[in-house]
Order: sequence, then structure tokens, then C-alpha cells
Amino acid sequence: MLPKQEVVAMLLAGGQGSRLGVLTKNLAKPAVPFGGKYRIIDFPLSNCVNSGIETVGVLTQYQPLELNEYIGSGQPWDLDSTNAGVHILPPYQRNKRSDWYKGTANAICQNIPFIERYNPDYVVVLSGDHIYKMDYSQMVAFHKEKDAACTIAVYEVPMEEASRFGILNTREDDSIYEFDEKPKVPKSNKASMGIYVFSWDKLKKYLIADDEDPKSQNDFGKNVLPAMLEAGERMFAYRFEGYWKDVGTIESLWESNMDLLDPNVSLDLNDTEWKIYSRNPVMPAHYVAKGAKVQNSLVAEGCNVYGEIDFAVLFAGVYVAPGAVVKDSIVMPGARIEEGAVVQYAIVAENSVVGANSVVGERPEAMENKDDWGVAVIGPGCTIAPGTVVPPKAMIDAEEVDK
Repeated sequence: MLPKQEVVAMLLAGGQGSRLGVLTKNLAKPAVPFGGKYRIIDFPLSNCVNSGIETVGVLTQYQPLELNEYIGSGQPWDLDSTNAGVHILPPYQRNKRSDWYKGTANAICQNIPFIERYNPDYVVVLSGDHIYKMDYSQMVAFHKEKDAACTIAVYEVPMEEASRFGILNTREDDSIYEFDEKPKVPKSNKASMGIYVFSWDKLKKYLIADDEDPKSQNDFGKNVLPAMLEAGERMFAYRFEGYWKDVGTIESLWESNMDLLDPNVSLDLNDTEWKIYSRNPVMPAHYVAKGAKVQNSLVAEGCNVYGEIDFAVLFAGVYVAPGAVVKDSIVMPGARIEEGAVVQYAIVAENSVVGANSVVGERPEAMENKDDWGVAVIGPGCTIAPGTVVPPKAMIDAEEVDK
């Protein structure tokens, strides 16, 4: 038995992220680049260390190689201690058969032995695809105060959008009396964030029961939480009021990056009191050439900008050639925008090349039919031939380009 940890965090990072298309074809969603110098998983990992949680299990499954390499020993997040730290927890073979994680609850259930090593009082279950800064210790304190079996973080969304979310209906004391999955007529606007605090003795009991039910989908939202509610367990909603974004779609990923350039949005990555840590390559300072134009943009280390950028997020090592224009777009590490190319309302993924005089994406006001507009995506490792026109909503795959 290792030294006791009052709280252990379990970070679900094994989903395929199919709605991100080519960006996650060969990459786990939590490893997708964000904000010029981060990966999505940096946010929950940094939240853990800033909240005083020393032991984090990262449950991986889909395309885990790059994510595993990125996390490494956990040193950038100060999660590399001998008796605690961050641990990669892939599915493993047991009882002479290979057990893939069948659902979110099953993923935690398979790792009961890992959790038991630390003899925790509480387990925090997190998702690896949200952008936010949150003090989990305050949520754990709320959980203790309510003597709860389970506490679920909620984010108040506009009432007109509530039907898109899993909604928690609560009493005046924030106790939960009903789960409403994407209700047509919502009773409240408290959307579940997929962030849970459990008393470990209670969670273990329900995980084992769920695992033994052949009819279960082994999912927290569909099975374990409803079972706890039906059994009369004390369950409470914890209100979160900061910035939070589920970046599970191309549109939400693009929007959350653009939010970093909006002074009216509350996601401050320069906050020294709550740092977001990351693993970054050592590169020279960025270079902006004479005659280049840079407005309202994030430009990471190692970038060389000779053209024009406006309302853009440029990751490490990006090259923007003379005469090239990048507006309202995200350009991920190592990508090149060649001479005369125009990139607008687009995401250009890692190590891609947009050929000279190509046009990627289009401004929404230039579209006759607004339904045809959307963010254009150039997948990782693509080379777009000179003079190519990539329309809005298009998603270009390197394998298709090579054919």
C-alpha cells in the first residue's frame, strides 16, 4: 500500500473524438493542440496540480501513442513524485482475455486496483476534452459539507440551449432529484459538465454492481448515476461560474481558440495564480519580418511571419510567407502557409503545407447561402497544391491528397 491520498483523480482520455474528423484520425482528442502552446489535456492536469491533487490516473485507449509521449513522467505539471504523480492507465489483458474499456464507468471499474493502492476517501472523475480552469479542492469541500455520495459540476447555459445538454434538476439546497438527458422542454438550465466527485466507498459499490449487469452500457451518465439516484443516495450539483468549453467539435475547438483573442472572455492564460502548464519544445523566439502585419493574434515560439495575420492563433514553428494572409484561423505546430495563400476561418493542422496562391475557407459574410458556411480543416501532414481552393466546411485528409 502506498501512502494514503485523500483524493485521487481519474482522467478519462480514451475517447475517439470522431466529431473532430481528421484532427483525431491518428491522435487522441486530449492531445489535440490548443491556444498556441498547449494540448487540451493540459487543462485538467494543471487543474489537478493547482488544486493540490497529487495522484492522477489517465485512462487512455484510442490512438494513445502521442498522448502517452506528451505526458511522459508528468514533470511539466509537477506530477512526477515517487509515491504519487500521473499514471497512464491503458486497458490491459486479464483472465486470459483482452478487455477494452467498454464505457466511462467500465474504464474506472477496471482500474479499481490502482485506486485502492492509495486508499482514498474521494475520487474525482474528469474528462480530457474540456477547456476550463477550476479548483477541484473547492468542489471536494462542497461534497464534504453536503455529506454527499456524488457531486456533479454544473454550468448554467442559456435556457434556449438547455435542450442540447444533460440537465440536472435540483432542489433549493442543490440536491439532485432528476436527470434529464437533452430534454425537449427543460426544467432548468443546469448542464452537467461531466466532472464528478464521489465518496470512494460508494462509487466502488456501484461500479462493481454495474459491471456485473450484462444489460448495462457501463456509462456514468446512462447507468451509474441514475442507479445512485434511484437508490436514494445523496447527490448534489456544484455550480461552476468560470469559462468552460467542451471542444468536442470543429466549431467549438475553433471558437475556444478565438475566445483567447477576445478581451471580453474570461479565459486568462496569463494568470500567474492559476498557471496552465504544458510540455513545449525549446525553440527560438518568434520572428516578425519588416513589412509583415500582425494584429490581435497569438504567435508562439519559433514562428516566422512575413505575411499578414489578423485574429489568428499560430503554434510553434509556423511559417507565414510574404504575401500570405491568415485571418480568423488556427495554424498548428510546424505548418507552412506559402506565398500568396489566403487562409480564413480555418484550422490548419500540424506539419501541413498550404501551397502558394491557395485559398482555404471563406468569410461567412461572403456566402450567399449561410448554411454552406463552416470552418475549413486541413488535416495533419497535408500538402495542398499551389492554387487549390478549399471551400468552407471542407475537411482535407492527407491520405486522400496523396492518392
